[in-house]
Amino acid sequence: MDLVHFVVEEHLKDKRPIPELARAYGIDKSWLYKRLKRYRLTGELGSRSRRPKRSPGRVGALYEDEIVELRKELSDLGVDAGAATIHTHMSRRHEAVPSVSTIWRVLKARGFVVPEPHKRPKSSYRRFVADLPNERWQIDATHWSLSDGTSVEILNVIDDHSRLCVSSHVFLSVHARDVVHTLHKAAAAWGYPASVLSDNGPVFSSVGRGGEVAMEAELWALGIETKHARPHHPETCGKVERFHQTEKKYLERQASPETKKQLQGQLNRFVAYYNEIRPHRAIGRKTPLEVFNARARATPHGPKIDTAGYRVLRSKVDRWGRVTIRVRAKLHHVGIGNRFAGTRVFMLVAGRDVRVLTPDGQPLRHFILDTEHDYQRIP
Repeated sequence: MDLVHFVVEEHLKDKRPIPELARAYGIDKSWLYKRLKRYRLTGELGSRSRRPKRSPGRVGALYEDEIVELRKELSDLGVDAGAATIHTHMSRRHEAVPSVSTIWRVLKARGFVVPEPHKRPKSSYRRFVADLPNERWQIDATHWSLSDGTSVEILNVIDDHSRLCVSSHVFLSVHARDVVHTLHKAAAAWGYPASVLSDNGPVFSSVGRGGEVAMEAELWALGIETKHARPHHPETCGKVERFHQTEKKYLERQASPETKKQLQGQLNRFVAYYNEIRPHRAIGRKTPLEVFNARARATPHGPKIDTAGYRVLRSKVDRWGRVTIRVRAKLHHVGIGNRFAGTRVFMLVAGRDVRVLTPDGQPLRHFILDTEHDYQRIP
């Protein structure tokens, strides 16, 4: 029994004046008069439901069933099943569909969604996105296991602009030749990129290893720029890292593969769905294939650097205008000019023959190293 109900009953029983009761119980007297009037008209004292008799804007039962069906279908497939994704799929079937917020409320009412505390607003994140398809590819490998526990590696390549997966291939272990073969095969289908971004894995980068890797040598010969993330900074390759998660979420819902061939079949099916059907949140709920085909593609535009027969070293000209070369465990310092201080360079070394190039392939110096002295100056 609510307080107003109790007070009205006391008025009817003891005949105490309404204003007096209102003051005694701290209730607005107009509300007491209103309940008293309702009692005299209908004989009811209890509070009535505020639920409207009609809800013209309420989502129909058929739509509710379709929302739940899509949620289960997408979840079972192991792909994104949020309200916005469901809205996109329904928009492909019907001309008028419930809003994203309405779909979210249906999912919440059916027990599919548990509200979470407010997260960091998306506007606070700073994003870097290539302007054109094939302007930059991101490449990385991740681990997976077959049904017998055998560990394998999946090499994924993503277009930075459109999020298109240009390649997803499984290997027992990714080697340098596998990376080169994968890039050439992807380029046969989608065209060569202007640049390739990777982390500093030994199959991708020569940083700190005293020479180039096969991927870099192959890309430089084609005029394709190579870029690498800072050590311990995976956010730079965030798009391909996020793709790993999406792909693994799908694989977790599939039957555990017994062989590499079975796993590759699962990857092929996922890539087709991801590229052509799945609406992608980061590109306005379009599919990666739609975005990839919407603009002209970038092409390699860097100088073609032939590294055959050379050892490739990365270096930086120090503040005194010198570069350092290690030959037979001995360091040699070569002065190439103070005006180049702070410049990052490539050095192509073949015996004592040394060519110093800028990152875009422009020659700075070409000299024969004097191994008899620790320091030499190039005029």
